[in-house]
Amino acid sequence: MLLVYPVNEIMKYIPVLLGSIIVGTTSGNPLWSLIPVALVAAFGIARWFTTSYRIDADHVQLRSGIVARRTLSVPRPRIRSVDVEADLLHRMLGLAVLAIGTGKQTDKGEEFKLDALDTSQIPALRAELLSHTGQYAPGPVDEAAPPHVSRPDALAESGVEIGHWRAGWVRYAPLSLTGLAVVAPIAGLGAQYGVIDVLSKSAVVQHLDDDTAAIVAITVAGLTILTLALVNLAACAQYLATWFGLRVLDNGTTLHLLHGLFTTRQITLDLARFRGATLNEPLLLRAARAAQLEMIMTGENPRQKILPQAPRVAVERTLDELLRSRRSPRADASSAPSSAAAAAAAQPITGSALGTVDLREHGPAARRRRYTRAAWPVGIVVVAMAGFALAGGDPPPWTWTFPVVFAVVMALIAEDRYRGLGHRVLPGTTGPTWLITRRGSLDRNRDCLEAPGIIGWTVRQTFWQRRAGLATVVAATAAGKKSYLVVDIPIDQAAALIEEVTPGGLGRR
Repeated sequence: MLLVYPVNEIMKYIPVLLGSIIVGTTSGNPLWSLIPVALVAAFGIARWFTTSYRIDADHVQLRSGIVARRTLSVPRPRIRSVDVEADLLHRMLGLAVLAIGTGKQTDKGEEFKLDALDTSQIPALRAELLSHTGQYAPGPVDEAAPPHVSRPDALAESGVEIGHWRAGWVRYAPLSLTGLAVVAPIAGLGAQYGVIDVLSKSAVVQHLDDDTAAIVAITVAGLTILTLALVNLAACAQYLATWFGLRVLDNGTTLHLLHGLFTTRQITLDLARFRGATLNEPLLLRAARAAQLEMIMTGENPRQKILPQAPRVAVERTLDELLRSRRSPRADASSAPSSAAAAAAAQPITGSALGTVDLREHGPAARRRRYTRAAWPVGIVVVAMAGFALAGGDPPPWTWTFPVVFAVVMALIAEDRYRGLGHRVLPGTTGPTWLITRRGSLDRNRDCLEAPGIIGWTVRQTFWQRRAGLATVVAATAAGKKSYLVVDIPIDQAAALIEEVTPGGLGRR
């Protein structure tokens, strides 16, 4: 810890330290530039003397602060997840960072993190913190564990593996556009600091004329290809760095996620708070027959990812195994199995149907509504172009092909949005009743929500929905996104849907 904290503090203040070094060098006295480095390192060392934690019967406390002392206290029953993370420096020193999650959104300074713990202490500490979830017990140490699996990872491997990362999945990384999110800020930063001005004022650009149009076209095409290559490369690199070696382990009471190439991460989730799952299918992933799997859990990240971009078959298989090994679905969220026998008595759930079952269509009125909403942008474009022409403008004849192409594209999107619209209720036989709802085109989600997790209903109608005889049914829950929508369902089916999912949910009149 005496090494990790100073290094981390120095990394935070690299821009300031570089500035001080440059100033010290230009002033002819480079030794002065070392003073800020020494001060930052000393601040990091001082944190070791002022940081401590304590676990008692009811609370976990973290005390820290150099000038202003601060104590964070978390009730142990409120602990909902334990996240263990280790970057390269931590792994070299046999250390890790343990973060406690309570389901409450906190600022960065308010996070409960125990930094630079010895990895040998983490298994017992994690078991103690999660003891209220049931029979959590770390397994034996696997000395032959793979290189990317650290010692605390091996101690966590006490469950059944329900998902495993494959190297071939990296081909799906560019389809999620995460590379664009990596490259775009870099390009924007370069533009902000005058890269575009330098290029536009260069001698090559200044001497362009009509005879060099072909060269310009080739250059633009080359830059476009280079940009796409960089975006795809960044997406693949980010995918590998984050999800390399992913394993999903289920021991009946908790779910373990182990992944990471440079920075290894372990996430332990309390399955008592599990309420369903979401199959996320963005357009490009859907075209490649791939998807992502996210958990719906009370008090956790609403987009807690279990599997990254992967073949849809693998996603459905993991969902099936997750639901098959579930604990008793009728148990209250605050309760937990009191013995291994209670955990083993979990009712089996057939989960494959949730990912593949056909959904009920919403009818011609919902389809007309999709096409009507898609027609508005086309109409605006046509009116704008007609107004420009009537005002004396003289647009080239080929520009009138744009609204035609635009109309075709919007019609295809409208049809895809309707095909993605649907819902289904699967009555429970040995488990809970499930509500499955799907919507979206560019970003399509298939939400599978168990009925015991629904705490309320809302039926709402906009002005245009009332004219079309449609409604949106909202299932309220304390988990995930808090509300899950069945969009544009015929109004005469809304009450039947609610009664089918939660009998008696409409109350008595």
